[in-house]
Amino acid sequence: MNLDKIINADVTLVAIPFFFLAILIEIIVVKFFNANGSIDAKDNSVSIFMGLMSVVVNGLAAFITLNVLFWFEQYQLFNIPLTITTIITCFILDDLRYYTHHRIVHRVRWGWAMHVTHHSSNRISLAIALRQGWTKHFTGTMYLKIPLILIGFDPILVIFCGALNAVYQFFIHTETIKKLPDWFEAIFNTPSHHRVHHGKNPEYLDKNYAGTLIIWDKLFNTFAAEDKDEFPDYGLVKDLETFNPLKIAFHEYWNILKDMVRVDISLKHKFFYLFAPPGWSHDGSRKMSTDIKKEFNTK
Repeated sequence: MNLDKIINADVTLVAIPFFFLAILIEIIVVKFFNANGSIDAKDNSVSIFMGLMSVVVNGLAAFITLNVLFWFEQYQLFNIPLTITTIITCFILDDLRYYTHHRIVHRVRWGWAMHVTHHSSNRISLAIALRQGWTKHFTGTMYLKIPLILIGFDPILVIFCGALNAVYQFFIHTETIKKLPDWFEAIFNTPSHHRVHHGKNPEYLDKNYAGTLIIWDKLFNTFAAEDKDEFPDYGLVKDLETFNPLKIAFHEYWNILKDMVRVDISLKHKFFYLFAPPGWSHDGSRKMSTDIKKEFNTK
């Protein structure tokens, strides 16, 4: 088996035709065979467009991250050989890296400005999986890959593992699959777990950040099981109510700018408007997810 050839493959581009096939199958089974799911043509079209633009824009900006990762290769502590075992090990460690990244972009407004795009639909479907931000190389969280490089993993392998993780996550954005076998639900992120993550219900906020392995959420106390009596209410706490791709992609950056240019607040407050959790405000007039959950738990 030529492992070098495998990790050098462009996983995302190879997967794209399968993404579209899966989206088509989901539409057919929902529309014509009464499977679970909510399909909206306009919502799906916007999501697919944003996904294609994400591939283009993030692809053009990828040199920013790639140059940094390859630069750190010269400072590696070890030279880890490429084997099946090291690929699996790198994937597991990179999945922990993804969990950390995902948690940060939900809890830091600068990161949320990129990731909010993905949560802007009030539905969940395979097409929604493609609704991705266009600025991921500017959030800073891509550099969480650096420790993996320093340990001794080939940068190409690290990039491959991240892409493979993203491909897996595409298939968990659906209502058509209710539950998978218990052993699988216990270890892996699944459609059920990820529906919780996309819910704005107070009890589902800030839960299930996992990429592939749900074990990280269980380990770090951010796991919530899908309650059959509490169906996820998808979308943002304050719905965006637009299908304009530019507004979807950049609205939170605009909101940050408006807060940052205020003349009636201190530099400290400006810093918090950029890096505090979404919903933070200097006068307490807005609500963070922690505020919403606290109010819910005291009812």
